[in-house]
Amino acid sequence: MMSALFGYAQKGKSTPAKPAESTPPKEDPAASNPRAVMAQIIVDHYARKYAVAQRWGDYDVAKDALYDLIAEFPGNDSLIFSLAYFYFENQKHASCAVVCNDLLARNSKNAAALELSAISYENLGIKDKALQNYESLFLVTSNNSTLYKMASLQYDLKRYGESLTNADILLSKPQTDSLKVVFSDAKNNSKEYPLRAAILNLKGLSYKAQGDTPNARKAFEEALKIDPAFEAAKQNLASLK
Repeated sequence: MMSALFGYAQKGKSTPAKPAESTPPKEDPAASNPRAVMAQIIVDHYARKYAVAQRWGDYDVAKDALYDLIAEFPGNDSLIFSLAYFYFENQKHASCAVVCNDLLARNSKNAAALELSAISYENLGIKDKALQNYESLFLVTSNNSTLYKMASLQYDLKRYGESLTNADILLSKPQTDSLKVVFSDAKNNSKEYPLRAAILNLKGLSYKAQGDTPNARKAFEEALKIDPAFEAAKQNLASLK
């Protein structure tokens, strides 16, 4: 990651080029520019610091190297995103969300920052903020998995009408049949299921929450027709009175 990242860093802080001489010597222009030389030394130092810290598992030092670079190149979004992703990988979701907010203040359509921010808010249990970011992300990417996340969060927030509408939009898309979604069982074992079955299960939950037992039963049964081993749909169907 850092080879590309530090390539961006060098672009983030430029120095004015000297005017060409009448008979230009064949030498490295940066060698005669002390600012350019010093900037390169700084970048190389922190690049080595980051690489060594990552290799030796000292993530606090690696994070410090990123902060040092951001201090040198505060306008470089790639460095700031690397810091956000660092926090995300280390499950520091609050810090990740705050860093992403700064990126989104610069560019509200930054898809990578929107996704990291949405996931971080979801992990923090701030579902309304997570939904806002997923909605913004969907406007940028039109991604079906993002629309499913939106429908799921709308159900969690008791916005059942919106959840059902988005579920029906997804069910109308042929691409839905090629997608999978992961569910965890009571023992925290993960398993993939067809997205179409998961959407129908979600519809069933929305109907159930509104007291519409016939439509809830129908949705759960349709989900099980697609995947008879779908444990969540089995349990939800069994829970109907």
